[in-house]
Amino acid sequence: MALPKLDTPKYQLELPSTGETIPYRPFLVKEQKVIMMAQESKDEDQMIQAVSDLVESCTFGKVNASVSPTFDIEYIFLKIRGKSVGETTEVGVICPDDKVTRVSIKVNFDDISVLTSDDHSNEIQITETVKLNLRYPVMSDMKGLKSQDAVKTPFKVLGRCIHSIQFGDDVYNKVDISEKEIEDFIDELTAEQFEKVMEFFNGMPKVRHIVDVINPKTKVKNEVVLEGLQSFLA
Repeated sequence: MALPKLDTPKYQLELPSTGETIPYRPFLVKEQKVIMMAQESKDEDQMIQAVSDLVESCTFGKVNASVSPTFDIEYIFLKIRGKSVGETTEVGVICPDDKVTRVSIKVNFDDISVLTSDDHSNEIQITETVKLNLRYPVMSDMKGLKSQDAVKTPFKVLGRCIHSIQFGDDVYNKVDISEKEIEDFIDELTAEQFEKVMEFFNGMPKVRHIVDVINPKTKVKNEVVLEGLQSFLA
C-alpha cells in the first residue's frame, strides 16, 4: 500500500510589480537540495536557473520566471525561504565606517520589501526626437554575464532590456532590430545620454532592506542597505 501524500501549507503574497495576490508554498527537501547544490557550485547561471525553477514550482505555475521582473522573483524566493527554513536569517555585513569589520545581523524576511522611486519611468528621452522604451530585466537576462567584466555588463543588460526605440514618429521594436544594430545604437550614445539611460536601472524596483549596525571596534553606528538576493543569502 502506497504511503499517503503529506499536506503542504499554502500562503499568499502580493506581487510587487502588479499588486496581484498569488498563492505559494514552502519548498520541499528535494527543491532545497537543488538550491544548495547551485550555491555550492558557485555557478551564477546555475543559481539563476535553480531560483527560477523553484519560484515557478512553489507558486503553482502562477509566476513565469522567464517574463517576470527580477525583483518579483527575488522577493517571492525570499518569502518562500522564510516559510521554509525560518522567518529570520543571519547576514554578514561590512561596517561602512572602517570598511573592514564584518558583523553578523539577524534579518526578518517579513521586513524585506521591494522599494522604488516615485518618479521612475521606463521611457527615456535621449534627444528631442529619440526615445527609448525599456523593460525590467528578467532572470534570464542575468545569464552569461559572469564572464563579462564590469565595463561590458551594463551594456549587455541594456541591450537585452530595450523594448523599442522611437525616432520621431517611427517606432522600431526590439524583435525587428538585429543585435548588431542594438550594439551600434548603444555605442553611439554620449556619456551623458548613457548615464540618463542607466538611471532607469539604478532607480528600478529592488528588493531592499535597511539595517542599523554598530561596529564593535569603533562603536560607530552605521546604516547599511541590503539590496538584491545575494545580500540576504550571505
